[in-house]
Amino acid sequence: MKDLKYLAAYSIPVVAVIGLIYRDIWAFLTPVYAFGLIPIIEVILAEDQRNLTDAEASDKKNNFLFDLLLYLNLPMVFGIIFYFLYSLSWAGYSTAELIGLSFSVGIVLGGNGINVAHELGHRRNKWENILGKALLLPALYMHFYIEHNFGHHKNAATAEDPASARYNQSVYAFWFRSMVYQYFNAWRIQKKLLKRDNRGFFNLKNDMFCYTLLQLVYLCAVFFIFGTTALLVAVSIAITAAVLLETINYIEHYGLSRKKLESGRYERVQKIHSWNSNHVLGRIMLYELTRHSDHHYKASKKYQLLDCHEESPQMPYGYPTSMMLSLIPPLWFKIMNKRIPVEMRS
Repeated sequence: MKDLKYLAAYSIPVVAVIGLIYRDIWAFLTPVYAFGLIPIIEVILAEDQRNLTDAEASDKKNNFLFDLLLYLNLPMVFGIIFYFLYSLSWAGYSTAELIGLSFSVGIVLGGNGINVAHELGHRRNKWENILGKALLLPALYMHFYIEHNFGHHKNAATAEDPASARYNQSVYAFWFRSMVYQYFNAWRIQKKLLKRDNRGFFNLKNDMFCYTLLQLVYLCAVFFIFGTTALLVAVSIAITAAVLLETINYIEHYGLSRKKLESGRYERVQKIHSWNSNHVLGRIMLYELTRHSDHHYKASKKYQLLDCHEESPQMPYGYPTSMMLSLIPPLWFKIMNKRIPVEMRS
């Protein structure tokens, strides 16, 4: 029964559906729940630093339940998005309801879409990678698959990585830098992969070109099927999800840097180069993403197996709380800067 704790991740979509059904003030229930109620609960609940035993890890490693819990996010995310877009033609939403519901569905796409896509994107099965890419489609963030796997995991906690926040860099400056440079980095990586395999630009192996076409097709389909308002809403949902992702990127590596060796290379990514959080609710709702230190140490490790390491820098609060704090840079700097060793400040 303990394995079913990850069902808590579905609470965000459930709350969003409640907002879609009851509307009015309920349209804002999802952001209130995600960034109001959950942080309060995390403060009340004790942190859980326990790691699995070897026997427990062996038992859970190939348990299909953990994979199924990920796969079910696909119909949920797409179902909620398309229902919302479809309802725009007859529901008669007020401006306030449109804002609240767009934000709510964007949170669903960020937490149950992009986050799950991140987990599936690290899997070794190609069809799981495809599921992950599909979840990135409505976020208009398919380039994330290439940049994250071939760029971020290589360059994390270095000056070369746009997805690693610098010491004293505000989250607002980070959003712009990370979004823009990750996109162009993805194209650079793609060109290198094509050159390595002696392939031209117009090739089915040019994933970035295919991603661009797929995303344009998605937007055109939304426009022709649901109309102009739906297109604007779809874009706002995607922006919300992308901003949530980049805010998480911001808190995951803020201020931490790897040493540059005499050879000109950086030291290997260690458990000290990512922030770790053992706050229970955030852990299970984000499929253990908060144990980010272990994820970077071994990216292929499935979410249910991730460990906490004593040497990893620990966040004082869970992810939802930290994300909210990051929106107030002076407060964020005051809390976090003193936790970063001088020799690691980027």
